[in-house]
Amino acid sequence: MSQKAYITLLGRSGWAVINTYYAVLAEKAYYPDFIHIFAEKSFSIDIEKIVEGLKILSEEFGFTPEVDYTIVEDNDFVSAVRKIGELVKSLRERSCRIAIDITPGRKPLVAAALIPAVKLRMDHVFYLAVKDLENKPYMMIPLAQQKLRDFMEEA
Repeated sequence: MSQKAYITLLGRSGWAVINTYYAVLAEKAYYPDFIHIFAEKSFSIDIEKIVEGLKILSEEFGFTPEVDYTIVEDNDFVSAVRKIGELVKSLRERSCRIAIDITPGRKPLVAAALIPAVKLRMDHVFYLAVKDLENKPYMMIPLAQQKLRDFMEEA
């Protein structure tokens, strides 16, 4: 059985990272062996809290993935494409299934992530559409106001 990887992009909201991951666990039962966070430098101040939150959620669902992160310079599209692409290639070489969450990322980081996502055919591209931007935990936002989408399934 192949291992699973989950890549997420930290932008302005740590809740967006945590909430989308919670939705992926609860709604898609996608339990990764590896999690990698890409964060722009300006938004990386809470990275350790985000890592801890992802670990806690994983443990609540009964597994313990490796969690790592990479800080990229703000708006450095070229470097972000290279770093994300290298990670995806490395995971592909290990025959991993790969999911990426684009919900919390800012546009330059999302664009940088989508190039390898399409080029290297990631298994899932998740996006949690929330009607009102709320900095609340997933379960405190009415389910009618949020929808987890997988653009690769929809394509």
